[in-house]
Amino acid sequence: MAKEPAPLKAMRVAARAVDTSQRASRRVATVTGRLTFPYRKPTVPLGVALPARKPRYGADFDTAWARRPVARTTRIGIVEGPLRLALKAVADPEVTGTDRLTDLLALVPDDEVAAPVIFAANHQSHLDAPLMITSIPRPWRHRLVVGAAADYFFGTAVTATASALALGAIPIDRSKVNRRSADLATALLDDRWSLLIFPEGGRSPDGWGQPFRGGAAFLSIRTGTPVVPVHIDGAGAIWGKGTKRINPGRTRVTFGAPIVPAEGEDARDLAERIEAAVAQLADESATDWWSARLRAGRGQTPSLAGPAASSWRRAWALGDLRSARDTGRRRRRTRTWPDL
Repeated sequence: MAKEPAPLKAMRVAARAVDTSQRASRRVATVTGRLTFPYRKPTVPLGVALPARKPRYGADFDTAWARRPVARTTRIGIVEGPLRLALKAVADPEVTGTDRLTDLLALVPDDEVAAPVIFAANHQSHLDAPLMITSIPRPWRHRLVVGAAADYFFGTAVTATASALALGAIPIDRSKVNRRSADLATALLDDRWSLLIFPEGGRSPDGWGQPFRGGAAFLSIRTGTPVVPVHIDGAGAIWGKGTKRINPGRTRVTFGAPIVPAEGEDARDLAERIEAAVAQLADESATDWWSARLRAGRGQTPSLAGPAASSWRRAWALGDLRSARDTGRRRRRTRTWPDL
């Protein structure tokens, strides 16, 4: 009898193994099909509509766990360790204006938990939130939540968990008015958590400012919490929107005097006051405090939105402005002949 070729024998053995596994899977399916609750999930009677499942991510992502002691301790280690060292190497931040918060520091009660504050800053880069977290003075730094775009930072399990843990972020729906986001921020302010928010709603597409939305103003009026305007300079040149790689440079974070809502003031007027205060801080960063105050008194503070001109003219003006402020990406020094 002729010996069976090895390839045919291997195929026959493989076919027999497949057939055996199929028979075993049919037996398992038969047994499990006879099982009922609680070994299987309960069936739904005909005509009964199940309630819609609550989304796990996005604006409905639960971040309460990130404010518990273990997560807070982990976040303090991240902020004061690798995050601060990385920002020093990439952005070399200079922090000014913290002396303007002296009156707020005097309000710190005996239990050393500072009264809540809303920090409102311009937004040019993904570096803005880490810069603010490491620059905000200590009484507020480690009891701080960051309002982050729900569609960007809370879109997946990985980004949502990382944002909540490393940044203390809470989801803010920027596409529509979301009562859950507003109620969460209000509850946290009432619980003496401070809030970092970027009123522009997203990063600047060209380095110039965008109109401020009313979220910070609304929360300030609703809770009576003071707003501290902040200007971040240079981050857009280092890692702006659409930039594929980081270009190390220098940044400056300037804190302004706290703004308290006036009696009867609505959110739109307060938002305009906050935007004007950030614009004055930007002017101060480009020149000096006295000159910026003089222009503010005359109503001549340059707008955060930049000149109303073509795109190339706006880019040119932005480059001149960054050179005057001495911030942004590091520039190669040009060699000149010595003056003999």
